Amino acid sequence: MSAAPIRRRRITLALAAAALALPLTAGCGALDKALDCVKTADAIAGSVNDLQQAVSNAGDNPLKIDETLNDIDNKLDTLGDQTDNADLSKAVDDLGKGVDNVRTSVKNGETAPDLTPITDAASEIGKICTP
Repeated sequence: MSAAPIRRRRITLALAAAALALPLTAGCGALDKALDCVKTADAIAGSVNDLQQAVSNAGDNPLKIDETLNDIDNKLDTLGDQTDNADLSKAVDDLGKGVDNVRTSVKNGETAPDLTPITDAASEIGKICTP
């Protein structure tokens, strides 16, 4: 099994575990944060997966990566509007910047863009969501 699916699975599991554990430890404010984290974790797991697949298949369908990046941007806009948690909003913004960097790399002809900023932002969201 390649490193990308394992990394994606670890990110997804860490985000989901943190989001599920938070409601057990605190009150209403934390519950709101937990719900934001669950929504964010779900969207991010799907987004990272979509992006990795689009990058892997860019040679077969070069338009797919742009469509996927547009879809991720739309998800991130929605997530940013849904949360009132400043730290979570910043992490979502950082993820958006990572997507922008990948978009620029692809437009410049790079076939294997650096996904590190995206995985770093996902990791930061996991930290924020951890009780």
